[in-house]
Amino acid sequence: MGHERGDKAENMSIDSKLVRELAELLAETGLSEIEVEDGERKIRVARQITAAPVTQVSVPAPAAAAPAPVTAPAAAAPAAAPADDSANALKSPMVGTCYLAAEPGAANFVSVGQTVKAGDTVLIIEAMKVMNPITAPAAGVVKAILVENAQPVEFDQPLVVIA
Repeated sequence: MGHERGDKAENMSIDSKLVRELAELLAETGLSEIEVEDGERKIRVARQITAAPVTQVSVPAPAAAAPAPVTAPAAAAPAAAPADDSANALKSPMVGTCYLAAEPGAANFVSVGQTVKAGDTVLIIEAMKVMNPITAPAAGVVKAILVENAQPVEFDQPLVVIA
């Protein structure tokens, strides 16, 4: 009974460091998926490929400015001070799909100019059908939201600037 595939999957411990390394390798190489097998353990990391994958990675801030004119001044701020942006940006701990609200049609967790407390949920990243809340590391004001709702994100990608 212990050799059935279902039991193995339930008892498998996930090596998150390895998964992150594989995710970084995906981003560096431009591959769409990597599969690693070690004895009975098999880990597959994949990402969605859109018609223009370069656009989703290289231009997240201007794309975020389109839905709300309020975001336009914030989108200009990263260009003015990129070093400051990187220092204050909350980065993605995983590869997945970013959601700015709890469900379609609901209000976003945060908006530019909003004050947040440490531990407040600022967005959710869905990875492998699991919703992972991403929380503010410290109290501050949301200066910029660098991603769009339902946008695929990479490991270590800047998501939100809180200062």
